[in-house]
Amino acid sequence: MSRQEAAAQYQKALKQGRKTYKDCVLHGRYPYPQILDDILDDAMVAGRVDLGVVNIPMDKIVGTRTLGRRSAFAADFMPLLDVNTEFGMKWVSLCQDHLGDEGIRDPIRCYEYLGRFYVQEGNKRVSVLKSFGAPVVASYVIRAIPKWSEDPEVRAYYDFLEAYRHTGLYQVAFTRPGSFDKLQVALGFDPDHDWTQDEQRKFLAGLTWFSEAFDKAGGKELPITPADALLVWLKVYPFSQLSASRAELLKTVQGLWADIKGAAEEEPISVTTEDADEPPATGLLGKIFKPAQPSHLNVAFIHQYRPKESNWIRAHDLGREYLEAVLEDEVTVQTMSGVGSGDEAEQAMEAAIENGAKVVFATTASLIGACRKAAAQHPDVRVLNCAISMPYAGVRTYYSRVYESKFITGAIAGAMSQSGRIGYVAEGPIFGVPASINAFALGVQMTNPQAKILLKWDCLEGDPVAELKREGVTLLSNRDVPTPDKMQAPWGLCRVGADGLTCLCSAYWHWGHFYVKLVRSIFSGEWDALGAREGRAVNYWWGMHSQTTGVLLSEQVPPGVAQLAECLRQGLIGGSIVPFGRKIFSQDGTMQNDGTQWLTPEEILRMDWLCDCVEGHIPAYEELREEAKPLVRLQGVYRDWLRPEKEGPIL
Repeated sequence: MSRQEAAAQYQKALKQGRKTYKDCVLHGRYPYPQILDDILDDAMVAGRVDLGVVNIPMDKIVGTRTLGRRSAFAADFMPLLDVNTEFGMKWVSLCQDHLGDEGIRDPIRCYEYLGRFYVQEGNKRVSVLKSFGAPVVASYVIRAIPKWSEDPEVRAYYDFLEAYRHTGLYQVAFTRPGSFDKLQVALGFDPDHDWTQDEQRKFLAGLTWFSEAFDKAGGKELPITPADALLVWLKVYPFSQLSASRAELLKTVQGLWADIKGAAEEEPISVTTEDADEPPATGLLGKIFKPAQPSHLNVAFIHQYRPKESNWIRAHDLGREYLEAVLEDEVTVQTMSGVGSGDEAEQAMEAAIENGAKVVFATTASLIGACRKAAAQHPDVRVLNCAISMPYAGVRTYYSRVYESKFITGAIAGAMSQSGRIGYVAEGPIFGVPASINAFALGVQMTNPQAKILLKWDCLEGDPVAELKREGVTLLSNRDVPTPDKMQAPWGLCRVGADGLTCLCSAYWHWGHFYVKLVRSIFSGEWDALGAREGRAVNYWWGMHSQTTGVLLSEQVPPGVAQLAECLRQGLIGGSIVPFGRKIFSQDGTMQNDGTQWLTPEEILRMDWLCDCVEGHIPAYEELREEAKPLVRLQGVYRDWLRPEKEGPIL
């Protein structure tokens, strides 16, 4: 490169530097590179580590070690001084070296703090390389490790340190704890795998291609890293697909954009607790520009099992029948049963959509992976999964607040118990189950204040019902009847007798009411209005008000107790009775509610404690039977703390 060409490059960089300076001043930002000495003192440092010479990303060089040449550079390290200054002439000489036979070979020296770099030697080399868009630079790095604190940035940095130990890359940085373990699994590695140089190169190439698509889709406006967004993408697509054409890659990123935006939310899930009785009100402009709503919908139901094999699926199939009966002229329904998860589920959803489905209901949580892929590839199709608390804006989830029904059955149990020792068999430690246990216990306390609940788990080894019988209980709450059409002993609240269990009452699900109201919300525009308001993953969690859940009573429930149950039902529907709106203590003596407030839906849904009248515990993951673990990985109360596994969806 001639000196004239190098001088022209300087003028180009100078123009950019002065523009950056003016923009910073205009928007109230510091216009020069940051100074580490102004940010950091020894009291903030837990230790220093000599990393030697490593390649560091240019975009993470944000400042200088000391005051030094501060006024010579704008915040982006572009020059601010005229070309005829001593600084300008040295810059031009370095520029000649960079593009000459020798090149810039000597590494710079930097301090690294919280994943950002501050130059100690080589400011002008950084400036020259940045002006040419160099992605990395060789640097001798001293890492200053911050003292541990609960500050989110410090916590995220300690997660990065663990990732760096395995990857040796600064580009693998996340904003949420636990993300690196998920990345390892998504790439097909074990959590403790150390990356080879070839794996580093392949990942950086893929991340570069993805970052380009991410930026084109609007990623620079989001407070997350490209690695955060890539992890969302990898939960649907294999890493090998990053080598697709730029247009195809951008299309996949755009298809998942709702989920990627959700990853930037502090609370990515919005719990919607009530159905809308009326369409949302709109102003004049809203009516003029309101998008046309369909008058007929093709609806598909995807079942993992067949109705005759599973009471859970039978309940949803009864809901499908109810939907067809109520909206006979407004819906066309197709059903696929016995669909396995994975590729089989993906193929079933594709077939349903090719057959015209614009709404897809997948009725078990394990189909979430197929749901996500279908939603990403068909943004005009509304995809729903019967699950709780899934953090994906592209797929809506639905379940019922069955704890309301359990509150009523608890009140019945308390009224009918003579011993004051009432058994409870819980299915597994998933979201909503502790709430059901506690609501049952509070219902018992309302009618029998001294009673105790003996808790057993169906997800553990052994026979929980037999164990409760041996402990002498005369009433026990077993798993519930999922259908609203008939009682099924030994499910629900049962009396223990010499001849076995006799069902007294049971909570149930009436999915037909949910399906009808959901489809009508699409016709009315409420579906679109809810999505526009929230911008987060939507979790429908409807209760008795929507008639999605209720209580079946047998004739063996005394008339007075049945009348009490009806009073409680009406109170729950009308909102005058709130199961958790009272003073509540957990087993360790902590006051969970002082009685002056209501717990939020999120607090109830994610409840991971038990009331003080409950004898038993929430089992740890290691205690569970193997067949119970997959569902707990998907929806368990401690889901976010489990290390991911290579088999199954990565949340």
